[in-house]
Amino acid sequence: MGIIAWILIGLLAGAIAKALMPGKDPGGIIVTMLIGIAGGLLGGWLGKVVLGVDAINGFFDLSTWIAAVVGSVILLVLYRLVTGNRSRHA
Repeated sequence: MGIIAWILIGLLAGAIAKALMPGKDPGGIIVTMLIGIAGGLLGGWLGKVVLGVDAINGFFDLSTWIAAVVGSVILLVLYRLVTGNRSRHA
């Protein structure tokens, strides 16, 4: 897949992850988009390394989207853990 496809999947995966985990985040929409893009890459990597499957088969493949959303949720949880305390004290 090309870089444009990764960015598009990441943007949508970030939005899906945000919908699955509603609540106030310290960042805005830009941070959510960046988390989605990085989450897509993380999900694909985890699928390949941990499960031994090729999670990145194509843009319309369900495993690609599941991997991207799972990676985005993981990064969103980590982001909230790291930045959650900062926003309460500020």
